[in-house]
Amino acid sequence: MRALIVEDEPHLQEQLAVALGRAGYSVDRASDGKEGLYFGTEYNYDIAIVDLGLPQIDGMDVIRRWRESNRIFPVMVLTARSSWQDKVAGLEIGADDYVVKPFQMEEVVARANALVRRAAGITQSSIRLGPIELDTNKKQVRLHEEPLDLTSYEYRVLEYLMMHPEELISKAVLTEHIYAQDFERDSNTIEVFIGRLRKKLDPDNQWKPIETVRGMGYRMNPSL
Repeated sequence: MRALIVEDEPHLQEQLAVALGRAGYSVDRASDGKEGLYFGTEYNYDIAIVDLGLPQIDGMDVIRRWRESNRIFPVMVLTARSSWQDKVAGLEIGADDYVVKPFQMEEVVARANALVRRAAGITQSSIRLGPIELDTNKKQVRLHEEPLDLTSYEYRVLEYLMMHPEELISKAVLTEHIYAQDFERDSNTIEVFIGRLRKKLDPDNQWKPIETVRGMGYRMNPSL
């Protein structure tokens, strides 16, 4: 999953990036509203976390412009404004959740996970497809009830595919959602991750958990 943090306070921005990174997110950062608006307009995210009191463009205006541009990813607002009027205003312009400073990082991560699941139409933290069970909170995978050892990028690819089980996902989309913006990307590595996942999920090549549609992308086997 890929997250955007729009926060002008460097220490808080760093704390958020570290917390989300540890939770398995690829994180992009913006330090003002103008940069945040650009990132959220040009790139696809699974969630954005936005401070309201931003320089250059206010956070409210950033969110409003995203929604006017039909950017539908979930948005969590961070703010020191605690009045109910401010909360209502934030939700009405398109925010999905509202966290008042000061807050615990664990709460922000938990709320982010919940928003990402909700956007994918998933109500519980655990996703099961056939013998595969993926816990989006613990970032763990079990196969036939036994723990499965995956690298962080193998996990990210599998998580994205399992959260969109009926969709055909291109290499470009997978690349966009598992890497941060400043990471040197190579879409060919997606093929490597898919190959490793297939060997770990189906070492005997019996039930083919991940399908390839030639020239189009990948999807979880619909018969799971």
